[in-house]
Amino acid sequence: MNIIITGASSGVGFEAVIELIQQPGHQIIALARSEDKLAKLHEISQNLNPNCILYTVAFDIVHDDYTDLKQFVTARFEGKIDVLINNAGALINKPFADLGEADFVEMLQSNYLGHVRMIQAMLFLMAKNSHILNIGSMGGFQGSAKFTGLSAYSASKAALHTLTECLAQELSPQQIKVNCLALGSAQTEMLERAFPGYESPVMAFEMGKYITDFALTGHHFFNGKVLPVALSTP
Repeated sequence: MNIIITGASSGVGFEAVIELIQQPGHQIIALARSEDKLAKLHEISQNLNPNCILYTVAFDIVHDDYTDLKQFVTARFEGKIDVLINNAGALINKPFADLGEADFVEMLQSNYLGHVRMIQAMLFLMAKNSHILNIGSMGGFQGSAKFTGLSAYSASKAALHTLTECLAQELSPQQIKVNCLALGSAQTEMLERAFPGYESPVMAFEMGKYITDFALTGHHFFNGKVLPVALSTP
């Protein structure tokens, strides 16, 4: 399969790539902003599987121009994407009264508008029976327990959840499936920065494997679904 994943330099995105490169038959384009972390990802991947086909590309889904990326993907994947995993994102933990408009803008750009841009840019390459998988959050899942300080983050993820439902309907004639995993906590760098001292019961590599498995097979069973992935009840 031809697979693109964003936010691949750390956390569950990094672990998802590590899982994918150990499986045969995949070509992967891994995107993230950090060239250094992507270089480390590529080094580790080559050590684990010298035959893996992994292209790491430093790219900012919010601010960078997509022209060169579209040409790169078209050439490497011969004009066909089977799976697009929109995993990139950011988190701000700050009381609502202290949030500025710029904080809300940053969350919407990183967790919603960047994915809109990526999907629009890659849509012409999505194959029949392909899968767009958005990575959401329990923070934006309707009816779930909410956490103080995450209003801007959670609202941006809720927007991504609704986009998932809308696109599943709109892209159905093109035989493109669209789903979203609303993740609970996983032990990542982003979690540690936002909640110092908190330890998640789920390790990043475990969540990365789950994302990988669902990205490859979930569209055979689901479309337009926002599925909670958490050990706690709402």
